[in-house]
Amino acid sequence: MVRELPALAADLVARRVAVIAATGGGISPLAAKAATTTIPIVFVAGDLDPVESGLVASLNRPGGNITGVTLMLTVLGAKRLQMLRELLPTAAVIGVLVNPSNPGSESETKDLQQAAQALGIRLEVLRASADRDLDAAFATLIERRAAALLVGNDSFFISRRDQLVALAARHALPTMYFVREFAAVGGLMSYGTSNADAYHLVGAYVGRILKGASPAELPVQNPTKFQLVINLKTARALGLDVPPKLLALAEEVIE
Repeated sequence: MVRELPALAADLVARRVAVIAATGGGISPLAAKAATTTIPIVFVAGDLDPVESGLVASLNRPGGNITGVTLMLTVLGAKRLQMLRELLPTAAVIGVLVNPSNPGSESETKDLQQAAQALGIRLEVLRASADRDLDAAFATLIERRAAALLVGNDSFFISRRDQLVALAARHALPTMYFVREFAAVGGLMSYGTSNADAYHLVGAYVGRILKGASPAELPVQNPTKFQLVINLKTARALGLDVPPKLLALAEEVIE
């Protein structure tokens, strides 16, 4: 699907659509940007920095034909790692699963390495960009005796959330995810922004543009709500006692 994005973006441009809503990770808005400098684009960027990646000139004044919503998922990695450590205070090795095809994975990994060093944790970085990579990644984590796993921000992982949650359960590996959708299907914990809120904001911006607003004058919006979701049923299956501090922070507890 990633390889098809430039062609899909070019097809939308050829159809002379009024607005392009680019969702599904950072690769989508980058493909849309490469395809047109005139058709308005509204993006959701959860796994890359809109400024550093060149999508926009600045958050307050995007410039050009692009604006959107940033989920800040990557910068929340250190917080997720800290929460895993609070759940597993004796953990010495924690795995991180990233998609090397994602343009934001290198920055995310670097930030997590720095956070891990501060916490006295050794990170084992595993990479997966296809279904066959997932089983191999979990086998490697077990071989290297990782105490837990943190799943990096990527739309591929969201699309494989049932498979990831099943693998974590099969290997009895406590796992932290980046959006609620994982915890809803049995994942242990997630911490991030609300996808529903983000898409609502995208829809609102598309509506304003269709009524004549310019993307250059619509600031890139940052999330205002962060949610920790804990699946207690999964915690019990793993034999874990969730600390009261984490439970108190949780926006939602799934029994």
